[in-house]
Amino acid sequence: MCFLRRPGAPASWIWWRMLRQVLRRGLQSFCHRLGLCVSRHPVFFLTVPAVLTITFGLSALNRFQTEGDLERLVAPSHSLAKIERSLASSLFPLDQSKSQLYSDLHTPGRYGRVILLSSPGDNILLQAEGILQTHRAVLEMKVNHKGYNYTFSHLCVLRNQDKKCVLDDIISVLEDLRQAAVSNKTTARVQVRYPNTKLKDGRNSFIGHQLGGVVEVPNSKDQRVKSARAIQITYYLQTYGSATQDLIGEKWENEFCKLMRKLQEEHQDLQLYSLASFSLWRDFHKTSILARSKVLVSLVLILTTATLSSSMKDCLRSKPFLGLLGVLTVCISIATAAGIIFITDGKYNSTLLGIPFFAMGHGTKGVFELLSGWRRTKENLPFKDRVADAYSDVMVTYTMTSSLYFITFGMGASPFTNIEAVKIFCQNMCVSILLNYFYIFSFFGSCLVFAGQLEQNRYHSIFCCKIPSAEYLDRKPVWFQTVMSDGHQQTSHHETNPYQHHFIQHFLREHYNEWITNIYVKPFVVILYLIYASFSFMGCLQISDGASIINLLASDSPSVSYAMVQQKYFSNYSPVIGFYVYEPLEYWNSSVQEDLQRLCSGFTAVSWVEQYYQFLKVSNISASNKTDFISVLQSSFLKKPEFQHFRNDIIFSKAGDENNIIASRLYLVARTSRDKQKEVIEVLDKLRPLSLSKSIRFIVFNPSFVFTDHYSLSVTVPVLIAGFGVLLVLILTFILVIHPLGNFWLILSVTSIELGVLGLMTLWNVDMDCISILCLIYTLNFAIDHCAPLLYTFVLATEHTRTQCIKRSLQEHGTAILQNITSFLIGLVPLLFVPSNLTFTLFKCLLLSGGCTLLHCFVILPVFLTFFPPSKKHHKKKKRAKRKEREEIECIEIQENPDHVTTV
Repeated sequence: MCFLRRPGAPASWIWWRMLRQVLRRGLQSFCHRLGLCVSRHPVFFLTVPAVLTITFGLSALNRFQTEGDLERLVAPSHSLAKIERSLASSLFPLDQSKSQLYSDLHTPGRYGRVILLSSPGDNILLQAEGILQTHRAVLEMKVNHKGYNYTFSHLCVLRNQDKKCVLDDIISVLEDLRQAAVSNKTTARVQVRYPNTKLKDGRNSFIGHQLGGVVEVPNSKDQRVKSARAIQITYYLQTYGSATQDLIGEKWENEFCKLMRKLQEEHQDLQLYSLASFSLWRDFHKTSILARSKVLVSLVLILTTATLSSSMKDCLRSKPFLGLLGVLTVCISIATAAGIIFITDGKYNSTLLGIPFFAMGHGTKGVFELLSGWRRTKENLPFKDRVADAYSDVMVTYTMTSSLYFITFGMGASPFTNIEAVKIFCQNMCVSILLNYFYIFSFFGSCLVFAGQLEQNRYHSIFCCKIPSAEYLDRKPVWFQTVMSDGHQQTSHHETNPYQHHFIQHFLREHYNEWITNIYVKPFVVILYLIYASFSFMGCLQISDGASIINLLASDSPSVSYAMVQQKYFSNYSPVIGFYVYEPLEYWNSSVQEDLQRLCSGFTAVSWVEQYYQFLKVSNISASNKTDFISVLQSSFLKKPEFQHFRNDIIFSKAGDENNIIASRLYLVARTSRDKQKEVIEVLDKLRPLSLSKSIRFIVFNPSFVFTDHYSLSVTVPVLIAGFGVLLVLILTFILVIHPLGNFWLILSVTSIELGVLGLMTLWNVDMDCISILCLIYTLNFAIDHCAPLLYTFVLATEHTRTQCIKRSLQEHGTAILQNITSFLIGLVPLLFVPSNLTFTLFKCLLLSGGCTLLHCFVILPVFLTFFPPSKKHHKKKKRAKRKEREEIECIEIQENPDHVTTV
């Protein structure tokens, strides 16, 4: 091997070039030997993957389990909200206070919840009797367990003061309205205020989450209700931690949902929407059930597309079964990966529905590249050498892209990932990629060997029979000649490669390459890219996080219907935020009182402190010191019936004869709009810093905070880490790759595709949830998978001009890229018909990934590479020098042999 140094080139440049050449040839040599090994032992490489699939596939069927903890999957694993929950629960048990800590969908423990919605224009407060009948039906409902009948009174959460079931205060309001109707009084005599109303026992109650669609009396200073559209009632069940209690509670919830469906048929004037604690989990896994048939349809479509795109008119060189076997190779590798996951105690969840599509997009790329590599080999070589040459040509790049898949998803599975669903998906994807790579070079490689042997022995690619001679075919009908033709009739004298008759390759060579490199087309491509970049940038400025769990549920499920109605009619107020003062505080001090008022300003407060201050003011009692403050609180305030419920909000301690308040809690509710979730996150971000800067030490908590706390950061970290990993790998391999400009163009292309997908999916109303983040990680690899062979072939091409180089790149790799992306996009179509928000997100993101990659590979890169480096002038100078040297040698030979000239 000899390297000539160009004039002015530094010595280090020569050494790096030598190192790159050595590494490249070493990898090609290794892949060539691997191909020879597979071609010499095809039965072994065919049998081992089949045995692994049978072994692990059967194991997967026996060990299949579904994940039952939805919080573990989609809530950030490490968040301050979980610490705050533990601290709040240690002070005031959450099971006893979950009726006060109202949360839209994330209420802890078991419960049943129903929204009753009146017809448009009707006032639901006038239908108190019908609502109370529904309420009594729930209270009388029985569930049987081991011969015993259990009702709500056996299972409900009990109040500490009178040991009665905890019920929503709207029930008391409805009882008053019913009694007023029975006694022929107008409902105006029962004044209902919103959001705080006064009950018959004198208590002030917050009903902002129990009464919805409220219209207030005009110019009413006390916020009296004129009419309302919806009422929400929640039935809380006790949780003792025993398996039996949990089983009975589950039966009660099932009966509750059945009862609501039955009552809906009886009450035509009311619409009933029910929700239970298991509803979110059930509707999350419902996506997998709904998608089963659609995934099979996707597989059939991909098989059909791969088979047709691998076919030719030439019955000898056509490879339809190889396209079919390539897709089946990816399928059995996925089945083997699933078996390994389940054997290692892995559990299935609906987010893993994307793995077959992710793995298929990468695996079929290797299949089609190997087929293209086979077509580029010399036909006169033995089939074993042709397989080895195809491996040498293709497997280097495929190994690099598979490694990047493993690196990016491996980083997604690292401890830095804070969403368990993303971490589990990335772990499974890493296993799938490894097995995918192994199955492609072993199982599919063996299939390629057998197909090559049939071709060399001139067997029909479909019927596996000997192809008759041309003389025999001439005596047969036209249809027989068409079916049995091996392409010799179509091959002209100047065409040395019969595979050029493949319809995709012929289209690219004869039509598309000339069109896309036309000088009149290039300005329109530049304008198209500017439009693409503008929309992508506009979308990137509007990114919103998708902390709502509704994004992962089946779209026609009861949970989604419930959430939509709840958001429409009960979005005026945020979930109830528990405000926990966890250190002794001088409540009698005026400065402390002012600090509490400032912290609670802007909120609707349900506070014993505020009520106690008003009580002292109305009663004209002075309590400016600790002794008087606590004495009046215990002996007078907390003994009044309307204030007894505040006993649960104060923790007293006694040291000798002195009582102290060591902790207390109050509840805050913020006024919100339809975009409640975003505003709640802003409230949380506002209150937390105050807990550190103020003299009052407190924490704030609501069960929904566990799902929303720093969610946007948790879901973006995996894609940032994966992107940084890809960028780092590509930068570090600048000195090792064939040409550094190849990596530079690859980085630009991947960045353009990634930002395009991110911006366009935002404009398509896709939020940043765990599914879209996984798709963005996949987009990085999918773009590299398709752009890398095209770019590296371009930078290595030795043609005179950039236009000729890009034509050669498209001719060599365009067929495989087009085959794979077309199969990938067609396989996504059935997902559109799965009624699930999860699959809608998956479809949109993967469609954008495939579409943007196709746009860059066939439109943007072929045009932009003709404008910018690398330059091809030095190749032109080298060819001119070689041609001049060859002409001089020929002149010398003619001068030495003049008789030859005379003879000619």
